[in-house]
Amino acid sequence: MKNHITTILLSGLLFISNSCEKESVNPSNNDNPDISVPYPIVDTDVKTFYSTSVTISEPSVGAAFYGQDASYQGYQPSYKDNGDGTVTDNVTGLMWQKDMGSKMSFDEASGVASSLRLGGYSDWRVPTIKELYSLILFTGQVNGETAIKNFIDQDYFIQPLGNTSIGEREIDAQTWSSTQYVGRTMNNDETVFGVNFVDGRIKGYPKYKPGTGTPNTMYFRMVRGNTKYGINDFTDNGDGTINDNATGLMWQKADDGIARDWENALSYAENLTLGNYSDWRLPNAKELQSIVDYTRCPSVTNSPAIDPVFSTTSITYPDGVSGQYPYFWTSTTHLDGANPYSSAVYIAFGKAQGKMNGVLMDVHGAGAQRSDPKSGNIADYPKFMGPQGDVRYVFNYVRCVRNVTK
Repeated sequence: MKNHITTILLSGLLFISNSCEKESVNPSNNDNPDISVPYPIVDTDVKTFYSTSVTISEPSVGAAFYGQDASYQGYQPSYKDNGDGTVTDNVTGLMWQKDMGSKMSFDEASGVASSLRLGGYSDWRVPTIKELYSLILFTGQVNGETAIKNFIDQDYFIQPLGNTSIGEREIDAQTWSSTQYVGRTMNNDETVFGVNFVDGRIKGYPKYKPGTGTPNTMYFRMVRGNTKYGINDFTDNGDGTINDNATGLMWQKADDGIARDWENALSYAENLTLGNYSDWRLPNAKELQSIVDYTRCPSVTNSPAIDPVFSTTSITYPDGVSGQYPYFWTSTTHLDGANPYSSAVYIAFGKAQGKMNGVLMDVHGAGAQRSDPKSGNIADYPKFMGPQGDVRYVFNYVRCVRNVTK
């Protein structure tokens, strides 16, 4: 039987921390965490436990809903405001622009980054989607288009809302990355991946405005430092497991081909024995996103958005097209909607589809991060919900993870 884990051993080093601090609060605890991997995954900051519909007390080992995000605490978010318009992430080693300023086009952003002189540095760049996602915290909450609490630490970072006075929704304050989708979304649109820190999702956004063809504009938060962040280093262990030497995580090489609801996904992961290890778990949102390969997608590489060292079950999409790829559950609850505890995060390794005007299409891009209801009647799914007709599967797939210890 597994022991309850409140700290994480990663590559033989123990990192324990429970708060993000300014220099005036516990200044010696987290300023320089002892991290030996180039791509450390920052924890989601989730400490609350959930069932499929309510908050619950901490489940015991083996009980229903054990193994969710709050059951395992990794490298806790830790930042330092440098007082010069920059913020250092003490875990990743990345330095960030505190205030994003005004929206700009994708093509403008690279020039702005290269000419930026901030904090005495001139090596600023537009972050990749993996660098940008390192900042997301799943203590945020949203209700449809209405912001409640942003999915980023606002003690350190300035995060605007959409300007409702000009017709924007509060959630229309997305932050773009440098990562362009290798496929196309919607009506053959060139697409850029971004993180919405207001509603807690990764999505592909049209690079140009449909209809006019003029450049879309979004926010950009420039970054510098740790150029190895987000670069995986996989080793096939030959026993059904894959090590990522960059993150210090070990992965299940092949999913088991069974779609499950969220509670059963947690249970499956907790009870898995593979490669002589029994301490497997369902990955949190940021862990699972770390193995997305954004150079791949079904429409271009005829593969899921993951390194081919992994094996992924193919599925048939609701339009009857076979040879496609499923959504994968994470252990992270996504606080959205009238019942904010009823959905959990998934990563789409295949097309993130929706049905618009009766046509099923890739609306968000392979590698998107969305959420599905945690439970339902399998006969009722898939369904199509929301303004872009998002496909809701509810019964999603599982790829388990554990920590490498040496």
